Amino acid sequence: MRLLVTGAAGFLGSHLCDRLLALGHTVVGMDNLITGAPANLAHLEHHRGLQFVRHDVSTFIDVPGPVDGILHFASPASPIDYLEYPIPTLKVGALGTHNALGLAKAKGARFLLASTSEVYGDPLVHPQPESYWGNVNPVGPRGVYDEAKRFAEAMTMAYHRYHRLDTRIVRIFNTYGPRMRPRDGRVVSNFIVQALKGEPLTVYGDGSQTRSFCYVDDLIEGIVRLFERGDADPTNIGNPREFTVRQLADRVLALTGSRSPIVERPLPVDDPKVRQPDITRAKRLLGWEPQVPLEEGLRRTIAYFRDLVGR
Repeated sequence: MRLLVTGAAGFLGSHLCDRLLALGHTVVGMDNLITGAPANLAHLEHHRGLQFVRHDVSTFIDVPGPVDGILHFASPASPIDYLEYPIPTLKVGALGTHNALGLAKAKGARFLLASTSEVYGDPLVHPQPESYWGNVNPVGPRGVYDEAKRFAEAMTMAYHRYHRLDTRIVRIFNTYGPRMRPRDGRVVSNFIVQALKGEPLTVYGDGSQTRSFCYVDDLIEGIVRLFERGDADPTNIGNPREFTVRQLADRVLALTGSRSPIVERPLPVDDPKVRQPDITRAKRLLGWEPQVPLEEGLRRTIAYFRDLVGR
C-alpha cells in the first residue's frame, strides 16, 4: 500500500514509518518539524520506499497520486510541548484532523487517528475501558491537548458515520523507547537523562501517582494490527502493568547505577493520579498484548540515551 504518515519525524511516527516500510509499504512522511526531528528519519534518508514532505497539516494537504491509508500522528504530545504550543496543538487536532480526513475521503483511503489516554483526563474509573467518557477539565492548561484529541475522535467518528469512511481510533497510553527527546517532559526520558547526568530525579507530588509504561515496539505492533484488521470503535493500546512514579525512579536508578537523589516538586495542575489501560478489547479484536517487560525496555532506552548524553 501507499500510506501517508503525518507526524512522521516524531518519536512514534518515525518508528511507525520503520515498521510500515519493513512490511513492504510505500510511505509518504509528512511533518512540519515543530516537535519532530529530522534525525529520527536520518537512517531512512536513502530508502526508496520513503518520501518526506515538510508541511503543516493544519493547512490544506495534497498528496498527488493514490493513497491507500492515512495514519494521523501529527501533534505535540508531551506536556512541555503542548504547554509551549497550545494553539498549534488545538489547530492540529481540529484543522489537521479535518484536512487528513478530507484527504482520506477524496482518496478512498483508510484512516487511523492517533488519539491518547488523555481523553480520559484524571479518571474516576480505574482501569480505563474504552466505554469510559473521561473526566477532563476543558479550561485547564492540559485541556489544549485533551480536548484537541477528543474533538479529533468526534470528527473521525462523524466522517465514519456520515461519509462511511473506513476509520480507526487508537488511544495510546504512556509509551517510551529510543528517539524520545531528552527533557521532553515525559517521566521516563526525564528520569533517565537526570540519572545519567547525575542530577536529582524530579518527582512531582509524592510519586504515588501511577502510570503504565508500554515499550515502543509493542505499541507499534498494536497500531499496525489495528490498522490492518480493527474496526471503527476506539481501542486502547498500552501496557496494563501499573507502576508508581516512585517505583519507576527506583528502577531507573538501579539500572543506570546512578547515585542521584530523588527530589519532590509540586504536582502539576490536572495531573492524572492513576493511568492504566483496560486492553480487553485489543486482546479480543487484535490478539495483541505487550511483550517487553519494563526492565528490558528501560535497558534499551537507557542505552539509547547513554549514547545521546555522551555525545
